[in-house]
Amino acid sequence: MATDPICGMFVDEASSSLRLVRANRTYYFCSVGCLRSFASPQAERRELRRKLAVAWPLSVAIVGLTYGVASAPALWACAALAAIVQFYPGAGFYAGARDAIRQRLGNMDLLIAVGTTAAFAYSVATLVVPGRLPPGTYFDASALIVTLILTGNFLERLTRARAGSALLRLGELLPSQARLVRDGTERTVAVGAIVPGDRLRVTPGERVPADGVVRAGTTTVDEAFLTGEPLPVPRGPGDRVLAGSMNVEGAVEVEATGAGSDTFLAQVGRLLTDAETARLPLRRTADRVASGFVPIVLGLAVAASLFWGIAEHAGVAVAVLAFVTVAITACPCAFGLATPAAILVGTGRAAEEGVLFRGEDAIERAARVDLVLTDKTGTLTSVSPEVASIGVVPPASETEVLALAAGLELGASHPLARAVAKRARERGVVPVPVDDIRVDPGRGVRGRWGVSLVGLVRGDAAEASGVDLSPLRDWLGPVEDTGDSWSVLVQEGRAVGGLAFRVGLASGVPEAVASIRSEGIEVGIVSGDTERATRRVAEELGIRLVHAAADPARKVELVEAYRRSGRHVAFVGDGINDAAALAAAELGIAIGSGTDVAREAGQVLLVRSEFSGVPRAIALARRTVAQVRWNLRWAFGYNLVLLPIAAGALVPWLGLAVYRYLPVAGAVAMALSSTTVVLASLALRGPGGHPASNAPASAGRDPAPS
Repeated sequence: MATDPICGMFVDEASSSLRLVRANRTYYFCSVGCLRSFASPQAERRELRRKLAVAWPLSVAIVGLTYGVASAPALWACAALAAIVQFYPGAGFYAGARDAIRQRLGNMDLLIAVGTTAAFAYSVATLVVPGRLPPGTYFDASALIVTLILTGNFLERLTRARAGSALLRLGELLPSQARLVRDGTERTVAVGAIVPGDRLRVTPGERVPADGVVRAGTTTVDEAFLTGEPLPVPRGPGDRVLAGSMNVEGAVEVEATGAGSDTFLAQVGRLLTDAETARLPLRRTADRVASGFVPIVLGLAVAASLFWGIAEHAGVAVAVLAFVTVAITACPCAFGLATPAAILVGTGRAAEEGVLFRGEDAIERAARVDLVLTDKTGTLTSVSPEVASIGVVPPASETEVLALAAGLELGASHPLARAVAKRARERGVVPVPVDDIRVDPGRGVRGRWGVSLVGLVRGDAAEASGVDLSPLRDWLGPVEDTGDSWSVLVQEGRAVGGLAFRVGLASGVPEAVASIRSEGIEVGIVSGDTERATRRVAEELGIRLVHAAADPARKVELVEAYRRSGRHVAFVGDGINDAAALAAAELGIAIGSGTDVAREAGQVLLVRSEFSGVPRAIALARRTVAQVRWNLRWAFGYNLVLLPIAAGALVPWLGLAVYRYLPVAGAVAMALSSTTVVLASLALRGPGGHPASNAPASAGRDPAPS
């Protein structure tokens, strides 16, 4: 069974003819009204405004005539005005009831149509055949019920539009046209005509029309809505740019790599659309309740009517009012909207912060996590190494060692060369001229300085070639203890110095780890690196749970062992060697800079290449699931409290006269109930979320998997 994306009611896909295909997804609807609202929400809101412009003045006039004039002509005028309200503004309820009967299901329109028709028809009957029925007209009730419920629908549509603002804004990011550069000429084409390989010119102030790589020019681009990065980021030749990002400064030429439905922007849109209809396990209970709700309510309405009308001898008028009150007060929509309202807002907020949930239960999985296992290299640590220390063999000095190393690495582009050049710039050291530089793959770099042969050789290669390292022992001891990698500067086969390289923690990692722990979640490192290097990073972060020298198979074994011990495991990674562990974990969290394989394996994608997205993703998931639970409690509580009142629970204290007011009061409550669910879900857009989201997390444990 599918659910209506507007009202949340059950729909049988096999028998329903009310369906709409959007973005390769089929949606099913309980009524034409819901279909129209989904297909063209702005047009539907305009139609609701027109109906309310008629319904409110007529309803006010009916109330004035009923209680101010109270004459026979006034009652006939009320009947005429109520008929207009019933069959023009209220026509949609009849259409929805008809669709529900055709599809053999119950919906809110059926309850409203039956309830208001009963009140209107009884009132007309007392005028047409006076004396045959107990006196009493309820045109004010029937008209006000229609008007109030339409008002509630209008408010709900407005709040839903705000709730879905992330998806709406996403659709506005992509321009409709692009500047295509071909054979030296530039022409304007529709964005839909772009194919991979096309060269596109993007000038300042324009949005990038396709995913691509900058081939000419430099600029900065604003990717805030796509990645959550608040500041414009520099982009030059070889850098990737995303469709929908804003070109801030310079004109650039971009070679398209993905266009249309293949762009990252389109992927985000599909994920948000999938999330809107996600069927969380939490939702199944609400679905079961909603599916049988309407028949139960109609049965309760009939029972209340018979009880007061026959068993308690209150008369036909009270029996009709009891039936109307129960039918009008019930609200199955609140059950149906409890999950999608929160999911829609929560995933939209997450997307704005660079967190994408993939899969229908990814959010609920993320909310359950009590153990985060993470890769180290490129995930916790920076991708750029730094020179940690410099060793010297007298009479050489640190400056001389650094100058010679910088001269050997001058012009090289590998990470260690960049680290040496950076340290030389920071220290104001000028590289010495080195000639005949040649790279020895896997070993280092060699050259000629004056008449001397010099080289910067990796530590293991230096040991293997027989270089005497004893003059550097005092320096090497601490370097090896900390797990730093190192290279030896040699001159004519003798060690004259050494450089230790360390990959430091990535920006924001200590704060992110602390944030995860504050939620009661344990953090562990599972790395393929050496025990020393892994332990050093773990000590910096205060992490006790460490597994080093773990190949891809071992990572999977560890994830599965922790899961068997009862832990809800999330694995964070960014490389091909992490893909299997991402898939094995209850929740795979892929860093945005990672390989396509890793990104495809994860249920959560962090668009920004920052570990700080992990606590953001978990916190947003917990807040969203907490909001779903709050919405469901509200829906259950609303109906649990108000349906007995509608059936007459207050009569022993207030008397049967209470039914003069209960139908209208029930309409007000029903109109606000589903709107309350959506409004409460909007709290997820704020920094703190709903108070329900502050429930304490389960404390982390630390079992030792075999």
